[in-house]
Parts: sequence; C-alpha cells; structure tokens
Amino acid sequence: MPLGRRVNKEVMEMYEADQRLAGTYKDRLAEAAEAEKALRTAETEGGTETELHELAIAFDKALTEVLLAAEAAERAAAGTKTYVSESADPKTRRAAEIARRKAKARPAVTPLTGEVDRLRTAREQHRMAFRVRPATAV
Repeated sequence: MPLGRRVNKEVMEMYEADQRLAGTYKDRLAEAAEAEKALRTAETEGGTETELHELAIAFDKALTEVLLAAEAAERAAAGTKTYVSESADPKTRRAAEIARRKAKARPAVTPLTGEVDRLRTAREQHRMAFRVRPATAV
C-alpha cells in the first residue's frame, strides 16, 4: 500500500515540467541581466533607434522568459495539491484554488511570490518606457 496522497499522472507531468523550468531560473535571470546591460549601454552610447528597438525587444523577451521560470518555481514550491488536470470536476478545481492560496502564505513560497511580482513589475515598467510592439493604426 503506497503511503501519502495519490497524484494524477497528468498533474505529476505538469509538476515535473514546472520543476524543470524552475531549474533554468538562474540562467534566464542572468540572460535578462545581460540583455538589460546591452540596452543600457546602447542608450548611453547613443545607439540608433533601430538598434535600441531591437535591444528593447530582446530585453522584453528575456524578462518574459525569466518571469515564466519564476512562476514555474512558485507553482512547484506550492506543491502538487495546487495543480489540477483539464478533466477535473469543479470541486477538485476549487480545492486546488484554495490550496494555491494557502500555499502562497507558506514561508517557502512567499519569497518566490515576491520575486514573481518584482519581475512582472519590471517587465511592465520596461514596456511602458519602450515601445516593444508596433503601434496600431487608428
């Protein structure tokens, strides 16, 4: 007889995928720092508008990648109870939602939640400061 809680195979696959993605967090953070450094250097040296635009897009992509890894680390730290499969019933979905909220209060998860918020804010500030998407015609 197995000890502990049985976990759905689909949920376990999602959890393992998040663990793998969370393992790349430090590398992605370093890539984002390099992209920001390149952008700031080009700004101070008076790079062309095209060059600045390309560097701004590269920095935005790097921030998005590191944000995805940080979110995966947060989900993995929260545990398997917070995951729900696509075929789950509403009661199971609600239980996972409650478990997710409870997990965010745990000391192991709280710093990761703060890091996700910090990265999300940095990405939004970058998007407000630089036009990383083409303007739409009105």
